Amino acid sequence: MVSLEEAVIARLTTHGATFEVLVDPVLALDLKRGEDVDISKVLAAETVFKDSKKGEKASEEHMSKIFGTDAPVEIARKIIRKGEIQLTTQQRRKMLEDKKRQIVTHIARNAVNPQTGSPHPPSRIEKAMDEAKVRIDLAKTAEEQITKILKQLRPIIPIKFEEKSIAVKVPGQYAAKSFPIVKSYGDVKKEEWLKDGSWVFLIDIPAGMVEEFFRDLNALTKGEIETKIM
Repeated sequence: MVSLEEAVIARLTTHGATFEVLVDPVLALDLKRGEDVDISKVLAAETVFKDSKKGEKASEEHMSKIFGTDAPVEIARKIIRKGEIQLTTQQRRKMLEDKKRQIVTHIARNAVNPQTGSPHPPSRIEKAMDEAKVRIDLAKTAEEQITKILKQLRPIIPIKFEEKSIAVKVPGQYAAKSFPIVKSYGDVKKEEWLKDGSWVFLIDIPAGMVEEFFRDLNALTKGEIETKIM
């Protein structure tokens, strides 16, 4: 549960009345996007207000008439999902910066320069976003905004999402320990276990992550893996 000092107001005006709850700004936005969030962690208090600044509570009769229930938690969900979340300027700025970092990281890990086949450095992507005057939407996840942002970036830098299909052979003594690493990059398409215990598999991963994938597996196996980009 967020503290009252750190909470912001989520407000819904409906049927000529205003209803407010005090919420964690980040978790409230996650809930508004439809993510599965524990409402008890979102709310600073399980109270629905008519005016939270004055401490005036909404009447149970009024809530029942409009929402069909007087349960504060159920009403709070509706207020957050249908209403507005009142962020401070500082909170909005920080959340936009955090979301921008998520987007830059996602693009850097999944996209390449089609002219060279190499990924763009995060600093180049961020600079291109600034040049394109990309507007980030706090109400959407980073992934939901990628397609639109890529269209804005293409007039500035050559960029596209691309996957590489890689065949890998991991020596038997490292196979079990390699599972979590491989899984973090994608789903194995085909696999086979050789008589010597080696694990052979085929995996598709974002082109921008190929070098990192090789680096992680080489570090684990002391350079004993065999790989081939198909």
